This record gives sequence, C-alpha cells and structure tokens, in this order.
Amino acid sequence: MPDEARRAFLTVGVAGAAAAIVRGTDSPSPSGGALTPSPRGDAEDARAVELPGFVDLQVNGFAGVDFADPAITPERVLHAVSAIERTGVTRFLPTLVTSSLEDFSVCAKTLVHAAHPAIAGLHMEGPYISPEDGPRGAHARDLVRAADVDDFRRRQDAAEGRIRLVTLAPESPGALRLVEHLVGGGVRVAIGHTAASGSQIADAVRAGATLSTHLGNGCAQVLARHPNVIWEQLGEDRLLASFIVDGHHLPPATVKAMIRAKTPARSILVTDAIAAAGMPPGTYTLGKQRVALDATGRVAAPGAPNLAGSALRMNVGVGNTVRFTGLALEDVAPMASTRPAEYLGIRTAGTVVAEWDPASFALRVLRVGA
Repeated sequence: MPDEARRAFLTVGVAGAAAAIVRGTDSPSPSGGALTPSPRGDAEDARAVELPGFVDLQVNGFAGVDFADPAITPERVLHAVSAIERTGVTRFLPTLVTSSLEDFSVCAKTLVHAAHPAIAGLHMEGPYISPEDGPRGAHARDLVRAADVDDFRRRQDAAEGRIRLVTLAPESPGALRLVEHLVGGGVRVAIGHTAASGSQIADAVRAGATLSTHLGNGCAQVLARHPNVIWEQLGEDRLLASFIVDGHHLPPATVKAMIRAKTPARSILVTDAIAAAGMPPGTYTLGKQRVALDATGRVAAPGAPNLAGSALRMNVGVGNTVRFTGLALEDVAPMASTRPAEYLGIRTAGTVVAEWDPASFALRVLRVGA
C-alpha cells in the first residue's frame, strides 16, 4: 500500500475512522520482513490508533458459545456477539460447518432471529466438501454430501435468505452447477476443504468462485511438491484468500510467503474461532464434535492430527500478521476490515480504538465505538 494510502487508511478508513497517534512516532516497516521482532524502541513507542471495525468472514462460535449447537438460544448468541465485539470485530459471518439439514435449519434460524447488526449474514462451510481424511478436516464424514441446488435452497430458506458465503470443494459432484446458482443469487463462493485438481479449481473459478477459505489448511497432510491444491489457488489471481494467522494453522514463513504471493490486496484475515475462543484451556464443542483447547492455544479433537477451528481473536491475528510478514500495521489492518467488507459488498461498522505496541506486536483493543 503506498504511503499516502496507508496514512489515509489510518486517517479515515472505509467507515470514516480517524487516526489518533497519541505518543511516540511512526516507525517504518522492518526492511526485508524479518520473522522475529526487530529493535523498535521501548514501551514509549506504543501508540493509539483508530481503525475501521474488523470484519470476520468465519466465526464458528466464541466465549463458550457454539453456533452449530442446535440447543443454542438467541440470548447465547448475543452473549457471544458481545464478546466478539470486544476484540474489535463489529461485523461477522457466523459459520455453520457440515451438518444435517435439520440441525443446520435450527441453528440458522436462531442466529438470524438474534437480529444483531453485527451479524452480516451466514457462512455455510460444507456439507459440499471432500469426504477424504485430511481435506475434510474436522467436519463429520457421515454428513458430507454432494453439492446439490435443491439442498442449498432448503438451507437458504431456513436461513431466511441470509447465507452470504458458501465454502465447497470443486470436485464435489454437482459443484459447478451449484456455484453458478449461488453466484446468480448473489452468494459468494469459496473453495475449501478440497483435494481438487488444477483443472477443477480453474473450472470453479470460471463458474464464479472468488475466495480460498483458510488457504493452506483444509487439505491433505502430505501433498505433491507441484502441482497441488495450494499452489493452484495461490497462483490464481482471481481468487482472494483468507488466512488463519494464529501460529498453529500456518508457520510464520508460510504466512509471509503466501501473503507476499497473493499480495495484501487479495488477502483476508479470518479467525475461524470456535466456542473455545476467549476461554481457558478445556473441552468445548464444534457441532457434534468434542474438541480440546490446550495451554498453547491449539484446538483439536483429542488424539487427532488436524486442527478443529481456533481460539484466535482478530486483534491478535492482526499483530501476528505484522510479526510474521514484516508488513506495517497500516498494510495489515485492511486485511481484517475493509478488504473483507469490500469482498462481501458491505461497509465496515464503527471504529476500533486500540493501542499498538510495535515492540511486542500487540494490538490491544481499548474500546469499540459507533
């Protein structure tokens, strides 16, 4: 991002947020993008900034609340929303992972009827994904199904038309027809949890897919050097990509290389947060599955090699991305705010007043305003 544009982002942003540097001075981004903190002064260099409210395209739950639990209530949804907003996220897509039509319908209705303005629609992640171990991730294998327009219509009806994003695998039977149907109805389509070939990915993009969901995850544990499902999406300029930058889903060098290849303009930060986010280590749920949050912040089903969502907070993800890539805060913050908003065709909401400490890469949310 050019210097003038970076300053403009901190000055006004999409939603009219005003920058407020209250102490210290701006420091240039580290030359060469070192993966370890560079000497950048003491605590006096910390500064307060105002940023457009964050927009998260993938939130499975938060603060002990699992959005995929059919027993969820509107009150519990609002409890989670309040906790999410305290991390600076003012617009987000509650995400429902692979589930039966019945469970999906119950959860979708509850989320929609909570009627909170921070809920910008729903993200349906599955059930039209790869059934294979590895690409399937933590999704229930017995609930994976082929892409089907009629099935989606029933789910969209249950959600009262609020599904805004669908993640699917291009190799799923019927996927291309469904992609065309979704795009025709104004629903964004993302590629994820897939073992697709290069030609299948290209076909999905031609049909209207525009995003890679948590690129680098939701794929086989071991891949051919090239070609493979990651390279094909990374090199496809018509696809934006979302990344989970919690230090568990992707190593620092991978984050740096992927965002450098995809470019910040086509990169979006998501949390993929589950009920464990904002909570102490322990056992939580992701739909029908029991998962454990350990002391390092890693979330997985007991004994499983794959991760099961995250306990990431968006403000932490922004700080991690600055640390891992060497980009300036001004270049990274749009990936968590204006960029996902533009992708959805919405505006950011409110402003985030935060303290940014470049020495520790900590973005501490002080308050969230209208």
